[in-house]
Amino acid sequence: MSTSPATELSKLINGFRVTQAISVAVTLGVPDLLRDGARPVSELAGLADAHPGALYRLLRALAAVGVLLERSDRCFELTPMGQLLRPDVSSSRNAWARLMGQLNYWSAWQDLLGSVRTGATAFDRVHGRSVWSYRAQHPNDAVVFDRAMATVTHEVAEAIVPLLKLQACQTVVDVGGGEGAFLAGVLEAYPGVRGIVFDQPHVIARASAAPSVRQRCELVGGNFFEAVPAGADVYILKWILHDWNDERAAALLNSCRRAMPAASKLIIIEHLIAPPNEGSEGKFMDLNMMVITGGVERTHDEFARLLEASRFKLLAIHDAGNLAALVAEPLSP
Repeated sequence: MSTSPATELSKLINGFRVTQAISVAVTLGVPDLLRDGARPVSELAGLADAHPGALYRLLRALAAVGVLLERSDRCFELTPMGQLLRPDVSSSRNAWARLMGQLNYWSAWQDLLGSVRTGATAFDRVHGRSVWSYRAQHPNDAVVFDRAMATVTHEVAEAIVPLLKLQACQTVVDVGGGEGAFLAGVLEAYPGVRGIVFDQPHVIARASAAPSVRQRCELVGGNFFEAVPAGADVYILKWILHDWNDERAAALLNSCRRAMPAASKLIIIEHLIAPPNEGSEGKFMDLNMMVITGGVERTHDEFARLLEASRFKLLAIHDAGNLAALVAEPLSP
């Protein structure tokens, strides 16, 4: 039986409850405690340092939306979807659930109305500083963010890296590469390539190259608006340009172009905003950029204009489902 529009709308309106319930369960370590099978809530409460009655109410709600399975005598186990909340599985959403439950995110999103009315970044207004300054001053929150990006990045790498055809390259720079998860995927796929992860010094201080590619990977700290490592064959910007408005994005692109030899290539990995009434993931990510960073997700035409204004020629776009890899080359001065 199909549900009514009112019921479907209510699910959307109440979606925040599910987000917080999942985040709390992950913070308490429930998915890890259920890795070996079902356990009674009385046992889970003792291990998770939680109130038994309150924990039961949380877990039965998550069972009602398919994250857990409730058995007799208040015992719970993970469903296939719930298994993805364990931190040690492929496609884990453990770190992402922690990130989405952070108070600094929630308080910024609470001011979405302010951003829509003014066009200003909610995070900056609520916290009195940019998200980048906030994370630099709150290392525990920064670690949660970096881990969330790294876990999702592994899936992005699996989808995108085979499309890039980098066999002939010698050096790849991942600009704003975080802890190096995406570059590790590149180097594992292309054994003849060497790589550089370039990011803010406090991010690089936490990064470590994957053991399988450590001998071919260098970690470099700096400010990508000022300069990036020069002379590489390929420069990658994955989920970087969407953090910035057009003016700052152009400044970053110009910084990359100054470092690039004439024959090098730029690869931009981002959502492409879909036509009207399609592509909710990219469009809600765009709202997230408006609230958190002040950035923007872009259409194909908007990327083409941004690249042209920064003296790049757009050569190709590789579609990978929800994401796209745009390949460009620098134009001569």
